[in-house]
Amino acid sequence: MSTNTFSKETELRLADFFSNSIDPQLMAKTIRHVNYMLALSLMRECETLETEKTNLENGFYWLNELAEILNPYLDVE
Repeated sequence: MSTNTFSKETELRLADFFSNSIDPQLMAKTIRHVNYMLALSLMRECETLETEKTNLENGFYWLNELAEILNPYLDVE
């Protein structure tokens, strides 16, 4: 387990993200659903991906948004 703490800037961005972008419970549900669908699609040789395409697209978006808040990468010039 990591004992790193967030910078104040990251804390503010996380608070803003969960206040204005997505509900924390919905984010947790999205993460779990995307992880489940990715694992299931690999076990079923990707036949599941087509039926869950919209959920995966939404989950991918929110996971990237959270990743950018935790460690900005795409915004770096």
